[in-house]
Amino acid sequence: MLDLDSLHSAEELEIRAVVRRVVDERVRPYVRQWYEDGTVPVRELAVEFGKLGLLGMHLTGYGCAGASAVAYGLACLELEAADSGVRSLVSVQGSLAMYALWRFGSEEQKQRWLPGMAAGELIGCFGLTEPDHGSDPGAMRTRAVRDGADWVLTGGKMWITNAPVADVAVIWASTAEGIRGFAVPTDSPGFTAREIRHKLSLRASSTGEIVLDEVRLPGDAVLPEARGLRAPLSCLTEARYGIVWGALGAARDCLHTAIEYATTREQFGRPIAGFQLTQAKLADMAVELQKGYLLALHLGRTADRGALRPEMVSVGKLNNVREALNIARQCRTILGANGISGEYPVMRHANNLESVLTYEGTSEIHQLVIGERLTGLSAFR
Repeated sequence: MLDLDSLHSAEELEIRAVVRRVVDERVRPYVRQWYEDGTVPVRELAVEFGKLGLLGMHLTGYGCAGASAVAYGLACLELEAADSGVRSLVSVQGSLAMYALWRFGSEEQKQRWLPGMAAGELIGCFGLTEPDHGSDPGAMRTRAVRDGADWVLTGGKMWITNAPVADVAVIWASTAEGIRGFAVPTDSPGFTAREIRHKLSLRASSTGEIVLDEVRLPGDAVLPEARGLRAPLSCLTEARYGIVWGALGAARDCLHTAIEYATTREQFGRPIAGFQLTQAKLADMAVELQKGYLLALHLGRTADRGALRPEMVSVGKLNNVREALNIARQCRTILGANGISGEYPVMRHANNLESVLTYEGTSEIHQLVIGERLTGLSAFR
């Protein structure tokens, strides 16, 4: 409606088209069943996405594509238009696990893990959140202590995407030196990951609980450049940026579904799209979707200039996820009772967005980040 494609380069539009085509072929025909079954073929999808260069696509070297932030955002949008869980697979792999290794790891760690992760042959996860410490990761109870030349890790992590199938886990732990990150092979003795079942959201995503029972690691398992809480939070900023775009994909899919439904569903002798109340809903949703897109694109261009700040990403996640969830709920009303049917993607997107709203920073946390930027006063403690 606003000719937003004119704001993109031909290369960006081609990347979007390729990702959309692969999603249409490899995800859309199956995702409804994955969601109903509560399973997803992570490894198969990772290999497919690796062939496209989607894993760690905004990173450089080690087999990564070195794409722009905008191109990465467009990929996230197309992935989440199919399902938030599928986008989460790519986000956690690239923007959390791979980014942590790429930004803070040693050259040996990068060479060991990143090429296989970029190809989708190795799966990574990111262990920060704990059962009792989500929004306040600085209070984590997971500990790493030195024992001679080794490190010994004890503790647990919760709600960790990709954990049950991961080959390497980036684990954050409290040490005598402050918070440090560790590259932990998941076949290490004492490391276990349990699949979390009975989810009502993000069912097409592998989510796990990690238990670390005196996991002994060599001294070179620590990420040498990661010291303090700022390191894992910078990884979250990377992932949150992808969410800013991804949530728009879920919203777009809901809106397109509602428009198609409303133009064919007849009540009182004509399509319900011809009624003023329905058109008002569609118009408001379309406006919010376009505004969110412009915000995401601005953040992407800013990132490509190297000027993106964490509070900017908080604005994007707060607005775009909140509005995407509102759009999904409103589209459900247009579909009426059919809106809760798995035949249509709307309720699946709405359920998924309930998780996206709170993971990697709740709306309240992002409001406080923005509030601190506005006032200069921290309200976290």
